[in-house]
Amino acid sequence: MKTLLLLVGLIIIISCVLMLARSWVAERARQIPPADNPKEILRRRYAAGEIDEEEYLRRMSGLSQDW
Repeated sequence: MKTLLLLVGLIIIISCVLMLARSWVAERARQIPPADNPKEILRRRYAAGEIDEEEYLRRMSGLSQDW
């Protein structure tokens, strides 16, 4: 009987840990912007100093237009 209770308790604990891990991974995935998003790439290049403000605004404006 004790072994059965221990096994059930262990299964419950493992299930809870797996659910928490799954929700943590899903939350992290929502927070990380996609690397192939052109606007995000442009933001990173501007932040890194690869392009100046004029170039950033010009390119961002081009990305915002509906073609």
